[in-house]
Amino acid sequence: MADKITTHWKGGLTFESDNPSGKTVVMDTSIEGQEERFGLSPKAMMLSSLAGCSALDVISILDKMKSPIDDFKVEVSGELTDEHPKYYHSVVVDYHFYGSDLDKAKCERAVQLSIDKYCGVMEMFRQFAKIETNNHFHIATKRNT
Repeated sequence: MADKITTHWKGGLTFESDNPSGKTVVMDTSIEGQEERFGLSPKAMMLSSLAGCSALDVISILDKMKSPIDDFKVEVSGELTDEHPKYYHSVVVDYHFYGSDLDKAKCERAVQLSIDKYCGVMEMFRQFAKIETNNHFHIATKRNT
């Protein structure tokens, strides 16, 4: 069955879009002379989708590997083309792992599995963008308390 969403105009350049999960998101864009924003940029949400898709994979894989981490974040930056229609031609994905006892090999394996096998959004981005990925390990020392 195909996913289906509905995007409803809320006035100005603001839209609300639903999701098969039943949740909604508000989208808009920068308007010259208007400082207030009501939602997220559709293009930037693509970067969020990439981060979310891969992050879900990585955490799920690490869970199955029984490899605990204290914290995790994914930062994604994208460079748009100069000409219209503007799209991300270059994307950098930085995976940040935090913990006092990180298993770097398992973290790297989880990222690689997400990139190569599981993340459908990553595969979609590959169709139009050069993707660079980096792993960063932030090892905290244990405190004596």
